Amino acid sequence: MATEQTTSRLDAATVLGYVRALVYTLVTLLALCLLVVGTIGLIAELKGSWHWEIHLQSTISYIGLFVSRLLLVLVPLFVVLVVGRRVVTDA
Repeated sequence: MATEQTTSRLDAATVLGYVRALVYTLVTLLALCLLVVGTIGLIAELKGSWHWEIHLQSTISYIGLFVSRLLLVLVPLFVVLVVGRRVVTDA
């Protein structure tokens, strides 16, 4: 009696679903970064002290570096997602 092995191969629609989930996750991280910078900027404006201005400058510096690396990954993935949705009919 022969046993059947189930080899699961990823089809294009499944891979495109993973890319879509990754793109949505990265966009959420980008939105949270902008929310953090905006919140600290608002606090710095309301407090008006040098202490919060230092926090704002350092936060913008670190978040700017993070966002630049995030966009380096996000933009090509978004292009793959858009092209993939046009090419793959099941997506």
